[in-house]
Amino acid sequence: MGFLAACPAAVTRAPAESLAPAAGAPYQGRVRVVLQRVSEASVAVEGRTIARIGAGALLLVGVERGDGEADADALARKVAALRWFPGRTPMDRTLAEAGGACLVVSQFTLLADLARGNRPGFADAEEPAQAERLVARLMAGLAAAGLLVEGGRFGARMAVALVNDGPVTFCLAARGGRLGS
Repeated sequence: MGFLAACPAAVTRAPAESLAPAAGAPYQGRVRVVLQRVSEASVAVEGRTIARIGAGALLLVGVERGDGEADADALARKVAALRWFPGRTPMDRTLAEAGGACLVVSQFTLLADLARGNRPGFADAEEPAQAERLVARLMAGLAAAGLLVEGGRFGARMAVALVNDGPVTFCLAARGGRLGS
């Protein structure tokens, strides 16, 4: 499907065989981002709003074991360059051209293995300290591209509110610094 994947791939887990590296190749994870165009979004922790944006993008980010800085960098570049806001055509302008902001929320549940049993498994989710570093790297890359970036609180139970604009929702993934689905 190219660089943008159908969202069920971000919500459900593909069979492990399809994610396995080639024989002898080092394992590389896949950062997953659910990207939603919003007219507004916010995050609250313990009843207090900690981040809020108007029009822009909500990014739900899952970091998988083996992910690296190159993956976060590739996703930041793609989000900044993607033309998915209306202009002369329905998807003509970048987030910056539309004057939008980003709200980035870490969401390890995007990596859930739902293939067996009735309880999600999260064995493929990255260790929290490394995942937090990579989410911060993604946010820094978006800011370096000139975007206003807000974030949730890593590891906290968050209440995320949004008004999806369109609705427009894409799923992005990076593996080994390359975009894919």
